Formats: sequence, structure tokens, C-alpha cells
Amino acid sequence: MGYSAPMAMPEDIPIIDLLMGNPGPDAIPGYGFLAPLIRDPESLGRFDFPVEYIFKDAPKQGGRPDTLRYVLEEMDKYGVERGMIALYPDQPGSLEATKQHPDRFIASCEVDPNQGVDAVRHIQRMHDEFGIRSVTVFPAGCVPQVPINDKRMYPIYTKCVELDLPICVCVGVPGPRIPMLCQHVELIDEVCWFFPELKFVMRHGAEPWTDLAVKLMLKWPNLYYSTSAFAPKHYPSAIIDYANTRGADKILFAGYFPLGLSYERIFRDLHGVPFNDNVWPRFLRENALRVFGFDG
Repeated sequence: MGYSAPMAMPEDIPIIDLLMGNPGPDAIPGYGFLAPLIRDPESLGRFDFPVEYIFKDAPKQGGRPDTLRYVLEEMDKYGVERGMIALYPDQPGSLEATKQHPDRFIASCEVDPNQGVDAVRHIQRMHDEFGIRSVTVFPAGCVPQVPINDKRMYPIYTKCVELDLPICVCVGVPGPRIPMLCQHVELIDEVCWFFPELKFVMRHGAEPWTDLAVKLMLKWPNLYYSTSAFAPKHYPSAIIDYANTRGADKILFAGYFPLGLSYERIFRDLHGVPFNDNVWPRFLRENALRVFGFDG
């Protein structure tokens, strides 16, 4: 089977971004939930953003124009048709965005598996009341941390299968200076084995286990990789190679705007990513439509 040659990013594809911050005055979230896990003085004392040491231009907690209008203008400027945001009932910005612009924002909900059956009830409520299209979990950010294959995760996975909701899970070494073992990519293998119907989307890089992530995507039909929180110039070579060969249907675009990356930075870098011409439409749009069940 032959493969097409690398080409520049097309300009005419309506893009779906599978990770955006809340497009309102609460766009830059608080990170107080991480306080029990953080021990190093720099993170405790100097950083507003717990991964500030990674991102050159990390946003501050105040003084940014992260209003709904600003976010929509940036989306229009860079050809982003829709973006996935997390809904928090106590944060009016995210609710306002999805109510006023249901054609631009896709709703998801974040859960903490430590909450047990209450987390399951929360997913059902968010599905029934707000029409969420996915569930998200940050295993290393839970207090206490919850490994990807932990028994506390299984009710979450079961509910996602029941409602046909993909689950987006942070994997690999976390950016905040907290322990990483709960996010080891090898833990996904058991989950995909036990839940063959579950659509599992990796978030935040999977480093340093990207080769293993590729191997598992070859093994499991419903395992996917999203590019969230990585400037495109730093996309792992294993992921680019996989997309250009056997994995064109497995790699999905997700940014980190306006949390840690600007759209200006993301799309400037994207033009240098050596995806083959058959990969771009799937990466920027078609895979999201298929995996998340969006209308085209």
C-alpha cells in the first residue's frame, strides 16, 4: 500500500479543536485542587499556572482578554469551527458559551473517580441536562491519585460505554510536579481489553511512552491519541510517523488555547508538521466527527 507525500496544512478545512479552555472570564482555571499534591517551593510560591516552567508564554490568572468574544474571534481567525470545552455548573462562562453558541462549542465534563457513584451520577446529569459529548479525567490530578486501570475508574468507563461517550484521559508524565506512575501508558492495555466498546482518547502527549502508545493503538481499535498541550513543533516523531503510515484514523487535533498556548503559536507551528496529504483532513476534522459522533 502506498502513502502520499507530506504537504503543508490545508487552509480550507473547518477545524475541530478537542481541547479548549472555557471561553469566558473563568477561562484560566484555578489549580487549587492540586495543592495537596504539590511539594516543591517553586510551584507553591511562584507559579500561577502549574506547568508555567514548560510553556514560554503561559497565561496569568488575570489581565487577559479571555472573553467569549475574544475566543470566538480567535477561532474565526484561524479557521476553528468548533472547540471542546469542559462544563462546570459553578462557572457561568462555559455554560453561557454552549447555550449561546451550540454550533461553536462542544460540551464535556470532568470527573474525579474518587467520588464513586456520585461521579457516575454527575456524568448522567451532565449528559441529560447539557448534552455532553465526552468525559475527561486527569488521573494524576485526582486527590488521591487514581491509576488509569484502578477499580475506581471502572464505573466511569462503564457509564461511558452505556452512554456511548468517548473518555479523554491524560496519559504520560504530567506537567505539574506531581507523581506520574498513575498515568503510565501501559495501564491503558488492561482497560481496552476489559472494555472493547470504550472509545479511549489519550491526552497530553503520552511521553516518554509514545512508542508504546503507538503499539497499543495498533492493538486496540478504539484507542486514539489527541495532540493536546503540545506545540505542534514538539509533536512526538513516533506519532507523526504513525499518522503517516497506519494511523491516519487514530490521531486527533487538540490544542491548549487559551490555557497554555495561543492559536497564533499553534497554527504557526502546524504549517511545519510533515503530515501526508491524506492525514490532514482526518487529523483536523474527520476523526473527531467519527470518534465523538458529531454532525458534519
